[in-house]
Amino acid sequence: MSTPTKRRVKLATLAPDFYKAMIDLDRVSDDGLDPKLAHLIRIRASQINGCAYCTDMHSLDLRQYGDDQQQRITLLPVWREARNFYTEQEQAALELTESITLISVDHVPDDVYEIAANAFDEKDLARLIALIITINMWTRVGVTGRMEPGHYKPS
Repeated sequence: MSTPTKRRVKLATLAPDFYKAMIDLDRVSDDGLDPKLAHLIRIRASQINGCAYCTDMHSLDLRQYGDDQQQRITLLPVWREARNFYTEQEQAALELTESITLISVDHVPDDVYEIAANAFDEKDLARLIALIITINMWTRVGVTGRMEPGHYKPS
């Protein structure tokens, strides 16, 4: 990786209308989903995309919602080998998260979609997809802007 010679732009400052729209979208993207599930999904997509800031943020948020099993967060990158730490619904959501996040690889195979469709009703499945799309958008902001972890404080 090259050493940056110029500071990265801050979208929140230089594209405030866009950034506010992202915040508004984020606020409704998980509406109705279990907050623990939502943060688990955000963490996994953030890990895949290499966004340290978002991984840190949502790990802290997940703990705030009472999911204090550090092992669940630690084992998230290898969740398939640690299935007993995750419910069937969480496993379906994680599979869909990975597939949508890595969409260029397999274009969300029918079997992955079907597993998620069987684990969630249509409305929650739509919310889950919206959440996955939204966190992937945020990780691109975090990685592109080189946002550093360690500064986020859960409210």
